[in-house]
This record gives sequence, structure tokens and C-alpha cells, in this order.
Amino acid sequence: MTFRLNRRKMISGMAALGAFAGSRGAWAQGPKKVIIPEGDFAPLPIAIPNFAAGTPGDTEVGVGVAQVITNNLKRSGLFAPIDPAAFIEKQVNIDAAPNLNNWKSISAQALVMGRMTRQANGRVKAEFRLYDVNTGQQLAGNAYDTSADYWRRIAHIISDQIYERLTGEKGYFDSRVVFVDESGAAERRVKRLALMDQDGANVRYLTRGADLVITPRFSPSTQEITYMEFGQGDPRVYLLNIETGQREIVGNFPGMSFSPRFSPDGQRIVMSLQQGGNSNLFVMDLRSKALTRLTDTPAIDTSPSYAPDGSQLCFESDRGGKPQIYVMPATGGAAQRISFGDGTYSTPVWSPRGDYIAFTKQGGGQFAIGIMKPDGSGERILTAGFHNEGPTFAPNGRVVMFFRDPGGSSGPSLFTIDVSGRNELKVPTPGFASDPAWSPLLS
Repeated sequence: MTFRLNRRKMISGMAALGAFAGSRGAWAQGPKKVIIPEGDFAPLPIAIPNFAAGTPGDTEVGVGVAQVITNNLKRSGLFAPIDPAAFIEKQVNIDAAPNLNNWKSISAQALVMGRMTRQANGRVKAEFRLYDVNTGQQLAGNAYDTSADYWRRIAHIISDQIYERLTGEKGYFDSRVVFVDESGAAERRVKRLALMDQDGANVRYLTRGADLVITPRFSPSTQEITYMEFGQGDPRVYLLNIETGQREIVGNFPGMSFSPRFSPDGQRIVMSLQQGGNSNLFVMDLRSKALTRLTDTPAIDTSPSYAPDGSQLCFESDRGGKPQIYVMPATGGAAQRISFGDGTYSTPVWSPRGDYIAFTKQGGGQFAIGIMKPDGSGERILTAGFHNEGPTFAPNGRVVMFFRDPGGSSGPSLFTIDVSGRNELKVPTPGFASDPAWSPLLS
């Protein structure tokens, strides 16, 4: 199943169900505002009953929507959905004010109520309300009209609204991940590009596995990805429209090319090209195909990543003797080293918020995933072990996905972890999976 390109074509927001009440300061009298924790932290208890069936036959969809919302919020680590077995009210009426005592008695601080109604034209009307249980205040509410096929995406959109209203941060649930699906024996591993929702649902394959594919990356402005493919000749960098399946060669480069990544405006691709024993960074304008050299050193410069405002690049280089992270202007020029810890640093990627650079750090027989500020300060290891690699940020910059390969006859799996270092979770995939890249929020 494919999603339509534009959210406005897929759903139409209907009349808001009440005002988006109050300011964030109102939390002093209601549930505590959920924040990304740095010290002791207790997730916010939230009740999410099954969405009511507005018409016969919609019960299954209503249950499914509530379950997806529950799973999204629980996996974020910031919320503690209450077991429905504890609910005093098994059926809720979205048109009536909730009986707050029934929800206070089970320690809920927030309540989500919803309904799914089949329309005469076969489409579905989805409605929800979010309440502060302590005050009875309605915090959010909306209604959507959508094709029945897109109920899971509606659940992600509602999850984002709940997350944003209760945390003050943008959500990340209505997004996708492209990754390398791996199957077969270790010595004959077949690698295909695959696409899925951020929660592991709706997996579909973008390539057939005839040729080796690596380093897929999302465009920040279109439904396109860039990736490398090793065919019969030199490696090629491709652009692939994930909605239409149309594929375009960016270039067939003499020598090796590594780690293509889009600029924030989606108009350029930065990459590393090998020439002899060294590699340097180049940027290609996707309209003119003009290639501009950014670095010129007898070292290996690779894994470039743009700052979200497009003004700078972070990249990996061994120009100091071993791989470290450097930052330089996006147009080239003097580079500043920002990593100084023990071990080596690789695969840097800039957060969409601009506040962190994530990286892989190797030392002491372990591969760690960490973050640091763009000036190199505040380095923090999020998780360590064997073999972690390839961090990518959620669109709100608060969650990092990476892959871990234990080696041997096993294969890699995807994991997520909060930037606080909490809540490490395995991401469900059909088989082995590596090299994830998170999309922006769908539009």
C-alpha cells in the first residue's frame, strides 16, 4: 500500500472539535508537561479507549486506530498508556463530557476519546478529543475525512497532535524509514531497499536485490531518496521517486563514491569520491549536474551531512591520523575538528533541530552511538556494544535510529533510542535490516 503524496489530498481536516484550550502554562493545574527527561522521570499515564464505531462494521478500525496511537505513545517513552482492563468505562461517547472520576480513579492524567464513522461514499470520518483528566479541560480535538485504506496514517497524525500538545515538541509518528533489507546466508546476503512506516508497518520493497545497494537517504523536500548501487561497473548514485518508482542516475563516477546526502532544500547532493588512495567531498547540483569540489586533502574525507539551515557540513576525516568529526562551511573552506575523545568517530549526521550531531564511536572493542553539540561540547554516549552503526534522527530530533549487527550467522537489526539515552527499543522488520534513514514528517 502506498500513501498519497500530499496529506491534504489524503485527508481533509473538518471543523475542530472545540478550541485548542489554554496555554502551556495551564499544566500547573493539570498533568505535568511531559519533557525530554534528564533526571528521574515517570512517563505520563494516559488512557486511550478504543475509538467508537459510528456505524456497524467499523469496530475493527476503531480498535486498530486506538492500538496504533497507544503503541506510538508508549514507544516514545514519554507516556504510559493504561491497560484497558483497568478502565471503568469500556465504551466512551465522544459527544459527551467524560466522567472524570472514572478516569482519575485509575490514575489517568490524560484521556483520548475518538470515533470512526463510515460515510455514504465509503470514506471514513475520524474524530478525536484529548482531555486533561485533572481539570476536565479539552486540550485538542479534530475530525478528518479520509479513504478507509488510510486509517493507520490517521492514527499517526492523531498521535502527533497528542504528542505535540502534551510535550510542546513536534511529533514524529507520521513519517517513514528507508533501510536496507538483508536476507540469505551471511556470505550470500541479498540486499534490497525497503520502505516502512516508522513503527515497522506497511513494508514495501523498492529494489529487487539483483545489485548491492547501500546508504539510502531521504530528500528533505520531496518523496525521493538517493542511494548507491554496485552493479557490473562503477558504483552509481541514483535518485528514486518512492511514489512513482521513477529512477534517475545522478552520476556514474570513476572510482568509488560514498554516502550521498541531500542538501536541506533538496536541490543538491553532497558525496565523497575516491581518487587514488584518498577521497574528497563534492557537491552536485541536481538541475545542472555541475560537480563542485569541497575538500582537497591527501586524506579520506567521507560521510558528509548538512546542518538544517544548509550553512555548514559535518563529515568524517582521517586527516589528523585517525577518523574524527570535522565541521566546515557548506561551500568549502577551513574545517574545524570537533571530536577529541578516545577512539575513532564516524558516520556523523546533523539533527533536524540543529542542536546535536550524532555519530558512531569505536574503541575498546565496542561500537557506540553518541551525540555531541555542533561545537564538540557535551559529548554523550547513548548506547554501546557490538556492533552499532549508522545513526539517523527522527524528524523532531528527539529520537535516534541505528542498526546493530551481532555478527556470526546472525544479521543486523534496527533500534531506536531517545537522545537522553533512555528507552532503547528494537524496531520490527521482516528480516535483517541495516542503514536506516528517517524521512521528514509527511506533508
